[in-house]
Amino acid sequence: MDTISLNNIRVYAYHGCLPEETKIGSDYRIDLSVEANLDLSAESDVLSDTVDYVHLNKIVKDEMSQPSKLLEHVAKRILDRIFSELSPVQASKVKVAKLNPPLGGDVEDVSITLSRKRD
Repeated sequence: MDTISLNNIRVYAYHGCLPEETKIGSDYRIDLSVEANLDLSAESDVLSDTVDYVHLNKIVKDEMSQPSKLLEHVAKRILDRIFSELSPVQASKVKVAKLNPPLGGDVEDVSITLSRKRD
């Protein structure tokens, strides 16, 4: 399998269990990779023969704009949409990081990573 990666997607969103997190919001960083066979697009040089990374970025931004209590929940929604909308994708991994989380200490970020394969 071949890999397409989108790294360091930055968004401002409203995820968290604390009321202030959903009111004030926070900065997030998302890394996403998908596995697909890219042989055809490598030969054809035609966008419709590959997994469009603009579509992947739109999925991330759409799902990050919908508040969730847990990062795991938003990451799962991202993966669900990828598999629903992009049939060439055989596997995907998404890492969602909350920057400067409200932990009462000096923590750069907290993150979760989910990986899924097509059934």
